[in-house]
Amino acid sequence: KGELRMQGLTFDDAGMYQCIAENVHGIIYANAELKIVASPPTFEFNPMKKKILAAKGGRVIIECKPKAAPKPKFSWSKGTELLVNGSRIRIWDDGSLEIINVTKLDEGRYTCFAENNRGKANSTGVLEMTEATRITLAPLNVDVTVGENATMQCIASHDPTLDLTFIWSLNGFVIDFEKEHEHYERNVMV
Repeated sequence: KGELRMQGLTFDDAGMYQCIAENVHGIIYANAELKIVASPPTFEFNPMKKKILAAKGGRVIIECKPKAAPKPKFSWSKGTELLVNGSRIRIWDDGSLEIINVTKLDEGRYTCFAENNRGKANSTGVLEMTEATRITLAPLNVDVTVGENATMQCIASHDPTLDLTFIWSLNGFVIDFEKEHEHYERNVMV
């Protein structure tokens, strides 16, 4: 297939590689540079979010994405407690921490630790719980004669510390009320 595979790369493998394709009609060349990267973990370019929000009873994923080569090993703590995979908590291979069925007890400071053979680093964020958003009055099916008007309602309860936005869609496509103002009208009840 004209493929070159290398395993267990070292710094000695860095350099310019050339592929030569040849047949009875001629020969052609292509070049590519292989750079070998090695660095300790750093959160300088992608720190953890300082504040992470999770809905009560919901699921949250806290990302941990340091720059590192080779890929680091990850561990997590909540306060001073080291976290391990369990029924509600899972540490993913990419370093992310997943918590399901979030409760008030899950609130607190979470730290991601990343370590490879070049060094180690950590980053911390605070998880806060919010009340889950719920639809309290869903739109109902409506039969309307052609040419008449129809009104559909949607009411939701949400955490008072967060803003709430209603998005309407028709057959899976979001309605743009500015472009379609002659056909659709949004009435916001406070």
